[in-house]
Amino acid sequence: MHRQPGEDSKDMKEKTINGKRVRIVKGSVTDMEVDAFTHYAREDLVLGSGYGTAISVRGGPGIQEELNPLAPVPVGEAVVSSAGEMKAQFIIHAVGPRFQETNLEAKLRKAMVSALARAEEKGVRRLAFPPMGSGFYGVPVDLCARAMLQTIRDHLAGASKLDEVIVCLPDSREMGPFTRELEAL
Repeated sequence: MHRQPGEDSKDMKEKTINGKRVRIVKGSVTDMEVDAFTHYAREDLVLGSGYGTAISVRGGPGIQEELNPLAPVPVGEAVVSSAGEMKAQFIIHAVGPRFQETNLEAKLRKAMVSALARAEEKGVRRLAFPPMGSGFYGVPVDLCARAMLQTIRDHLAGASKLDEVIVCLPDSREMGPFTRELEAL
């Protein structure tokens, strides 16, 4: 089996839900060989720091040009662009909560549901997510892991066309909370 970045056995966990695979790997969503990956976007859809910079650099300026007429996007919603020159075909830009907003978990779950719906609309089979909002935007890692993996589980339990959902963790600090949540599903 061909391994992607971050797929050493110690850095990868997986579970099957309704015949669909959910994996946790260490790596960057922008490096994954998937149909689409999700970006935790700003409401104005400007590709700023972090993954936004990686998307701009690796995917090219055309991605921002595609996003400009789609903005603004309210919290909890998601839009799709091409992935430019990256391995993926699409990027799903999901706008989630920021910095201790009220109803943080509910808003994060809504953004996840929207991202998964956009993936289904595009016929995506393999989808990757970063830990949504847990970096710069201050979503606590435990809350992030719970909201993401429970939402993914609930989605895959239905009539999903997705074959695989991958959560790509950029560093080891997230592995514990995400692994514990995956094992609890």
